[in-house]
Amino acid sequence: QSHYNHGYSENVSRKNHVDDYSTWDIVKATQYGIFERCRELVEAGFDVRQPDKENVTLLHWAAINNRIDLVKYYISKGAIVDQLGGDLNSTPLHWATRQGHLSMVVQLMKYGADPSLIDGEGCSCVHLAAQFGHTSIVAYLIAKGQDVDMMDQNGMTPLMWAAYRTHSVDPTRLLLTFNVSVNLGDKYHKNTALHWAVLAGNTTVISLLLDANANVDAQNIKGETPLDLAKQRKNVWMINHLQEARQAKGYDSPSYLKRLKMDKEFRQKVMLGTPFVVIWLVGFIADLDIDSWLIKGIMYVGVWIAVQFLSKAFFDHSMHSALPLGIYLATKFWMYNTYCCFFCLGSCYCHCHYPCLCVLLNLAAHLPFATVHVPFLINTLALFYNFGKSWKSDPGIIKASEEQKKKTIVELAETGSLDLSIFCSTCLIRKPIRSKHCAVCNRCIAKFDHHCPWVGNCVGSGNHRYFMGYLFFLLCMICWMIYGSHSIHTLFVSLIHCATSYAKDGFWLYLTQIASCSPWMFWMFLNSIFHFMWVAVLIMCQLYQIAALGITTNERMNARRYKHFKVTATSIESPFNHGCIRNLIDFFEIRCCGLMRPVTVDWTTQYTIEYDQTSGSGYQLV
Repeated sequence: QSHYNHGYSENVSRKNHVDDYSTWDIVKATQYGIFERCRELVEAGFDVRQPDKENVTLLHWAAINNRIDLVKYYISKGAIVDQLGGDLNSTPLHWATRQGHLSMVVQLMKYGADPSLIDGEGCSCVHLAAQFGHTSIVAYLIAKGQDVDMMDQNGMTPLMWAAYRTHSVDPTRLLLTFNVSVNLGDKYHKNTALHWAVLAGNTTVISLLLDANANVDAQNIKGETPLDLAKQRKNVWMINHLQEARQAKGYDSPSYLKRLKMDKEFRQKVMLGTPFVVIWLVGFIADLDIDSWLIKGIMYVGVWIAVQFLSKAFFDHSMHSALPLGIYLATKFWMYNTYCCFFCLGSCYCHCHYPCLCVLLNLAAHLPFATVHVPFLINTLALFYNFGKSWKSDPGIIKASEEQKKKTIVELAETGSLDLSIFCSTCLIRKPIRSKHCAVCNRCIAKFDHHCPWVGNCVGSGNHRYFMGYLFFLLCMICWMIYGSHSIHTLFVSLIHCATSYAKDGFWLYLTQIASCSPWMFWMFLNSIFHFMWVAVLIMCQLYQIAALGITTNERMNARRYKHFKVTATSIESPFNHGCIRNLIDFFEIRCCGLMRPVTVDWTTQYTIEYDQTSGSGYQLV
């Protein structure tokens, strides 16, 4: 190990002041990358295969310090590419792998270095890369044919080493994407990767392994399960998560309630269904013909307690996606229910609840069909269509076969481009320009805008236009509801003589009197106002970004991360901005019977952007 540390300590840049290299020996010159001095000594007769007193060759020192030009030169002079040396009896490729020098790994393998050779600790290169968290090297070695389940001399696989030594999620996530055998046990201890993660207290990797269906009931040679090891370490987080995983598999014979809690599909239904019940109960309790607000207050407390119970019992980490979608669907359901009851089926509603208002609701039902109901029906169909397309259509998922993924990894590595800024270690694909990996959906999306919880999907190149249509028709529907609420309230006032006067009573008393005329309608009105605000703000922001800036929400928030944007304190200069009119034509693909010609780009395959003097924006896609 001392040789690795020594070599790494020498991996420094050249000194700023002029140094006299003529007195340096070849080992020091190699460590510092002084090519001329090294060549001088070799030409004078130094044998490049000769190890130093610690059995380390020049190729080892060049590899650990990433001196690619010297590696090429030494091999041309007869250096043995797989020479073993040092305390750990390692090859130059082992040394380069430990230090994470991907370019050196690529170079040595081009010269025939064998990554499957084992060092003095019994590890091959893929095991070392996994141990030290060098995700790009793991990816390259597997793409070049190394077995993802290869065992070292101790029977440890790369996944076991990643779980035990690396707290970063990237190596483990990459190995899982390559369909690694998650439940293999090592040769001597029979520990699975989950055992090793628990031994290391590696909580992030434990979560990944559990999501990958790691066997929580697997026993090592001592008969210990991962849960037993967690209890020995008295780690509450690990104990709770492993117990939940066991119950989900049915190992602990949980009660009926616990089985429901472990049922992912049931939890999703509860999270989606809760807003439907809560929104109805809030309006229903307010609309009850009970004069005492104390009784209604007690009812509301009961609703709050029930919601707290449901949230603790059934809500999980996916609530951030499921709950907003449930709120949206529930709000629209009750808005449409209200519209139908008060405008179309008024007599059916009032016979069971407000007999004195039948005349009013029948009047509402006879509103002009052509100017009110037909446009509302058309708007509804357009809203449902665009919402469905936003929710269920492909937002621009970047797909690749396993063969394509491996080919991409090799190409990027051998061109020096295999870094996480353009390569996704989860999807194992080269990320096209303007794409991003969505942490919620766990997939890469072309021309990623944002993940929208209100539609339960990402917004990207495949559904962004539908999302804009959804926002527009949703805003129209909300405006209709606000108009309807106002119309109904006006009729209520004239029928039951609600004494409302803003000038006389003040705003809050006036508001209270309006609410008392029809609490349900007032509740729907408040919901409409709330949704109107966020929808109006969102559609204005989206239109501004599309038309004025030519960028996505993700690009606007993270413009400084992308080299192709010029960011100042007050503006963002985008290479995709071609002027307001052209931006709108291209985004919505407006053709206007052939009078306009939108430029369409397949953002799932667009990888680079280069400067173009002839282009108005200064850039062109290539």
